[in-house]
Amino acid sequence: MGIEVGGYHGRVDLPKLGPSLLIASALILAIRTARWPADHDAHLSNKSLEKEIEFAIGLANSVLSKLLTKHESIFPQRKEPWYQATDEYIPK
Repeated sequence: MGIEVGGYHGRVDLPKLGPSLLIASALILAIRTARWPADHDAHLSNKSLEKEIEFAIGLANSVLSKLLTKHESIFPQRKEPWYQATDEYIPK
């Protein structure tokens, strides 16, 4: 009497993409700030670094979003069930 699984759809496993976004953002930030002098002070605010971090995250997010829409199959997939309607769920 339960719901019957009719099959499975392959969907992108979104929780696995978090580390990818983090790594991509860090790489973009490292490349863009590679020639900066190493003079970070924890007590002072660094507005230019904050802007670079925001830019790196935004750029990595844009690239990942575009890849998800155009080339979904290159990412880790999980099987998501779809269900068949049975006679007891069809209105009469």
